[in-house]
Amino acid sequence: MDKVDVVKVSCKREMDDFIQLPYFIYEDCPQYVPDMENEVHDLFDRHKNPAYEFSEIQPFVAYRHEVAVGRIVGIINHKANEKWQTQNVRFSMIEFIDDLNVSNALIEAVSQWGRSQGMYRIQGPMGITDFDKEGMLVEDFHLTGSMNTVYNPDYYPRHMEALGFKKEVDWVQIRINIPKEVPARYTRTALYAREQLGLRVIKLTNDDIYCHGYGQKIFDLINEAYESIYGFSELSPELVYVFLDKYLRLIDKQLIPVVINAEREVVGVAVTMGSLSQAMQRAKGRLWPFGWWSLLKALKCRHEDNAEMLLVAVRPDYQGLGVNALFFDDLIPIYNKYGFRWAETGPQLEDNERELTQWTPLKPEYVKRRRCYAKNI
Repeated sequence: MDKVDVVKVSCKREMDDFIQLPYFIYEDCPQYVPDMENEVHDLFDRHKNPAYEFSEIQPFVAYRHEVAVGRIVGIINHKANEKWQTQNVRFSMIEFIDDLNVSNALIEAVSQWGRSQGMYRIQGPMGITDFDKEGMLVEDFHLTGSMNTVYNPDYYPRHMEALGFKKEVDWVQIRINIPKEVPARYTRTALYAREQLGLRVIKLTNDDIYCHGYGQKIFDLINEAYESIYGFSELSPELVYVFLDKYLRLIDKQLIPVVINAEREVVGVAVTMGSLSQAMQRAKGRLWPFGWWSLLKALKCRHEDNAEMLLVAVRPDYQGLGVNALFFDDLIPIYNKYGFRWAETGPQLEDNERELTQWTPLKPEYVKRRRCYAKNI
């Protein structure tokens, strides 16, 4: 049996191997959407990633005969462990060839690292925060991935089960065809929300977001709305700034309906955008020399035919009062104007019935089931 050596990433060569490994794993895979290499670098840069204030983050690479054959990241989110009263070490960004010795060596490296810091349980794939990619794909491997979700080969779940992992939670994504007209149920409920509750949709400008405080208000709402969702830990002001700077600045604000009440308090937000999957595949993980052009065209010219509904957040005291209907009433005409034929949500917890049932009038298809695995260490 050829020996597998797993090392902590500590130099440029090892980091290069960590970043380049997916190009080998997914060389002939048309469904895979690569991460942007600069964002992976930033993840492990203490000066650029405020999550180091409350997390331990350690990347590993597995070698056989000095050739990279696997990678993994160990994460200890102290804030989440304190909130949920756990001692979990998370694993993330796991990739490996179809060899159980390699996957076992990667998991064991993170397990040992976690045990050395007092952890007694390993779970994953989970990111540092709820805004990172999470969950291992267990179905629908034939469907193209997206910029904000995990894609992996079909042998990955088999390895997890062989290594003694059990299901902890599943997420599903919701895919809908964009109707030509807003369904009557949403129209009636949106009208009630406007006339009886004084709610209305506004669209923000960059000045609103960055100069007038609405960016922080949106993330304050997200922290409140997601507070009880599995694995969530509150986003710090420093992390909020990173997310605002990286993402909201570029997204077409017409695709981000914000719901306010009569007192102009933000009570709901839906962050959506045109898909960047094909653009990111063309960019091959690099902004330079030509990747930026593919991304810019997708952002500004909307060349892809589907929208990605990244997140929906509603203040708890306004849930069930028509805020989601206001989102649909606003977005469906805009999606038609932009030529989007279908839309897909981000991962939704399979047991979040309130979230899932709101899609019923749109005849949703549930796709791309993803799983978080866990076991004691």
